[in-house]
Amino acid sequence: MRHTPRYLMTDPAEVKRLIAAHPWATFVSATGAGLVASHYPVLLVEDGDDDDIVIASHVGRPDDELHELGRHEMLVIIQGPHDYVSPSWYSPGDLVPTWNHVTAHLYGTPEILTEEENWAMLNRLTDHFEHHRPDGRSLGQDEPATRRIARGTVGLRMRVTRFDARAKLSQNKSRQVREHITDQLARHNAPLAEEMRRVD
Repeated sequence: MRHTPRYLMTDPAEVKRLIAAHPWATFVSATGAGLVASHYPVLLVEDGDDDDIVIASHVGRPDDELHELGRHEMLVIIQGPHDYVSPSWYSPGDLVPTWNHVTAHLYGTPEILTEEENWAMLNRLTDHFEHHRPDGRSLGQDEPATRRIARGTVGLRMRVTRFDARAKLSQNKSRQVREHITDQLARHNAPLAEEMRRVD
């Protein structure tokens, strides 16, 4: 991403917050056959160290082979709220539009999980998204069948060795203009408006 100091996110806690709120990720690998990209949900793994970022996920076979999973560094992109910002929301005479966003690039070499570790991770992943639903389902409701399906996946755990994150939220504009942009965005993109309120 473009290096603009005013937009940098350097606090691991803020990156963790972004991952937890926006778990749909893009996995990118530079392999012997070229670039490969896939999309999967990720779970934030809390392991006791506030500064460490660890994620867990899975890929469907044969994505493990396509990504050469575990053999090299992988880029995992977390895309938070984003939207077009019209120059009509700026001061008169300011004509250049932009795009506000909160994005994190996570780097690390995935560790491949055993079949049992993958099963446990898939249970956690499912429970994470099902626990708040009135008729939420669990993989344990039919363990033999869901275990068979789970064999078509490969679990992974990745300790993030470095990250590059940005919260580009009109910090280069005056407070009055930022407030106006926030009000405009709140009409159709409440999550992005909330991120703008956080930086203010």
